[in-house]
Amino acid sequence: MGRDLAVISSKELRETEIPSFIASPGHPAATPFRDFFFGQIGNANTQRAYCRAVEQFLTWIAAQGLALVEIRPADVGAYLRQHPGATSIKKQHRSVIKQFLDLLVERHVCLINPPASVKTEKLRVNQGSTPEIAKGEIRAVLETLQGNSLSQVRDRAAIGILVYTACRKGAISNLRRSDFHGRPGQRALRFQEKGSNNQSAEVRHDLEAWVNEYIRQAGLGEANPASPLFRPLVRREERLQNRQVEANGVGRMVKRKLRQAGIRTELSAHSLRVATITDLISQGVDIASVQELAGHADARTTKLYDRTSRRATRNLVERISF
Repeated sequence: MGRDLAVISSKELRETEIPSFIASPGHPAATPFRDFFFGQIGNANTQRAYCRAVEQFLTWIAAQGLALVEIRPADVGAYLRQHPGATSIKKQHRSVIKQFLDLLVERHVCLINPPASVKTEKLRVNQGSTPEIAKGEIRAVLETLQGNSLSQVRDRAAIGILVYTACRKGAISNLRRSDFHGRPGQRALRFQEKGSNNQSAEVRHDLEAWVNEYIRQAGLGEANPASPLFRPLVRREERLQNRQVEANGVGRMVKRKLRQAGIRTELSAHSLRVATITDLISQGVDIASVQELAGHADARTTKLYDRTSRRATRNLVERISF
């Protein structure tokens, strides 16, 4: 493959993009590859991440002079030992490789699935790694969005949704005009989150006003219900493009606003999600309610976002008297 699948856009990710190791005409793994990545995985971001994992593995296997049918558990173990990623990344890559080779076994391309018997290091995670943005920093970002230009009202609505619904940046990208629905004063947003899961979040009054103002200035009041709600902006012309903003575009927008507010750049759009979840838990909101808002299938995932224990640890060590 000529380019790293991790850096190409979703528009460029097509069924013809398969690793050169199996791309030769008539290779028995070429069709299963397309079926797995472009038939079973619908999310473009997941496609890119999974393709990268398999491509890295196949590139390493090719460098060892091995064919697919020659791969053994010892080879997979050697690959994972030399893998430079963190334990969590190694586990993810092993899982993806195993799923892909499962299909090859089903299609009788391989006799065994080597990763199935390979163990990785144990990983215990009590807290996520995404840094939390402080309340004062969130207010500072919102204060930079008080203008009335189209770019300001668009960015204020998008960041407001991130803050007040705890959604992911990909959910902003996927919003359609009809997803902002309900009667005035009782609006809700319908999100398509990870794994094509749909969920709804109530819209508080100030956020409703921000979204309404954006729709008014953008001229989206009578737009096709299926058309994108948030769109890229031609800034010099203060004009929206007729396509949805990509998730990475939402991330860059948040980074830009953080810089304008003079806030540390290691923060991201996901930091807003962490802050919202932590804020609700610190107020004593039950974990099940926060889990529902966050769209997590398991409450243990929600707890990974909670930074209150980190604050408790800081308070504890500050009390040491020598």
